[in-house]
Amino acid sequence: MTQVKLCGLTRPEDVQIANELKPEFIGFVFWEKSKRNVSRETAQKLKKALLPDIKAVGVFVNEEVLVVAGLLNDGIIDVAQLHGTEDGEYIGRLRELAPGKEIIKAVQIKGKDDLLELKSKPSDEALLPDYYLLDSGTGTGRAFNWDLIKSIEIPRPFFLAGGLDPDNVSTAIDYVKPMAVDVSSGIETDGVKDPDKMRAFVGNVRKIEE
Repeated sequence: MTQVKLCGLTRPEDVQIANELKPEFIGFVFWEKSKRNVSRETAQKLKKALLPDIKAVGVFVNEEVLVVAGLLNDGIIDVAQLHGTEDGEYIGRLRELAPGKEIIKAVQIKGKDDLLELKSKPSDEALLPDYYLLDSGTGTGRAFNWDLIKSIEIPRPFFLAGGLDPDNVSTAIDYVKPMAVDVSSGIETDGVKDPDKMRAFVGNVRKIEE
């Protein structure tokens, strides 16, 4: 079954709809340059309102590792998603500080070389993420060339992100066959999460499994 991540939730009403739809993951963005950025306090309140079966993912860009570990250990997030230049050493340190927590490493796919880079990742399991997230960039809202994924074996289960919306997610899943799909701007209207688009997105993913 293809899993779903609804990213960039910022309001109680966003969480309310997520609880209704029951995606496997939701995302809180902890990056000041993002319009979806939330504070630790806001994320804590939203997490308390979130159903316990839904994992909260914290999205970071070159954040201090102690900050990420603190959010994980305090239960404000369940998973860390790294979108910057964090390397194997960073991941290994995060595993030491927050043992047992899952880590997603985002990889920007602009060409075949970006996928080939995955082959050169550390062989030490402790320095590798649990999952990769393949995206066109940090919140660009644009899709990359999915044909690139066909040319290489991804060494970890992966999330597909970038340019997904209710209209194309079924095609994306059928063509790429990711572990999970990740959406943010594709379920928004005028920069705000749209309940109808959220329902349509999740509904179209679930229909594939019927």
